[in-house]
Amino acid sequence: MSQPLVLGFETSCDETGIGLVRGQTLLSDALATSMAEHERFGGVVPEIASRAHLEAMVPTVHRSLADAGVTLRDVDAIAVTAGPGLTGALLVGVAAAKAYALALDVPLYGVNHLAAHVAVDELEHGRLAEPAIALLVSGGHSSLLLVPDLAQDVQELGRTIDDAAGEAFDKVARVLDLPFPGGPPIDRAAREGDPRAIAFPRGLTGPRDATYDFSFSGLKTAVARWVEGRQRAGEPVSVADVSASFQEAVVDVLTAKAVRACRDHGVDHLVIGGGVAANSRLRALAQERCDAAGIVLRTPSPRLCTDNGAMVAALGSRLVEAGVPAAPIDLGADSSMPIDLISR
Repeated sequence: MSQPLVLGFETSCDETGIGLVRGQTLLSDALATSMAEHERFGGVVPEIASRAHLEAMVPTVHRSLADAGVTLRDVDAIAVTAGPGLTGALLVGVAAAKAYALALDVPLYGVNHLAAHVAVDELEHGRLAEPAIALLVSGGHSSLLLVPDLAQDVQELGRTIDDAAGEAFDKVARVLDLPFPGGPPIDRAAREGDPRAIAFPRGLTGPRDATYDFSFSGLKTAVARWVEGRQRAGEPVSVADVSASFQEAVVDVLTAKAVRACRDHGVDHLVIGGGVAANSRLRALAQERCDAAGIVLRTPSPRLCTDNGAMVAALGSRLVEAGVPAAPIDLGADSSMPIDLISR
């Protein structure tokens, strides 16, 4: 008997993602983004994102089905991001998923966006070794997780206490007059710069600081003050050196804490997910430090690191396989859904 076909809906922020997964096989991953509409504001505008999801939903579902060569009648279960994320954006996805589930008479699963970022790695690298440590880094989240069972047990070890890593990239890019979102242009600029040029601070790395929590607000401020100081003095600002030094400060902290979490918990597998996981320096330094520590590193391809429907369908597939009960049809959205709540 073939494995169930799961249709996944992702609308937590500005991407409308629809994915189709059978078991651990990705059949299609259609995406519509409203990023261009947010660019002039320097950040995501929730109302614009919600409206864009409404307009893109049905065409993106149709495109995903066509890409996979299946029809709605072939779908066995539906998974949707129930949180965390922007409330209005989440509601569009949840409403659409409930409508399709009712129309098709198939079970519905409301899944956690963060856990889905871990699950997507299974589409490329097979079943995740459990327990594992997961480092999730994106525009809204920087979290360290212990994952004994991806379908039923995910534990938060640490998280950002202020700006997430991706948010810091966006704000530093603005200081340097680089485009939004800031991650890719900073990554490109850093390749021509010296990561040792400027000694930017490493937040929450002192002996009395929280072992696994993150803080990037002070780093962001330090970069802004350094640039402003040079400008006031009439001195040139090397965008490449600032980018490289800032980026190194971020990835140094992320990778050091992730490797420490693996050692402290006796875990030899680390998975990195989220939009910032596409950063080339983060991937390189993580590999270097994992190799030195005897840790197996798993990182999805960059296209699966950003928000997408494939990751939601992947987690939905795990839930179906594990026999986790489906969500009630009055499933709601939870903008602050805790990570230890994998599904609703």
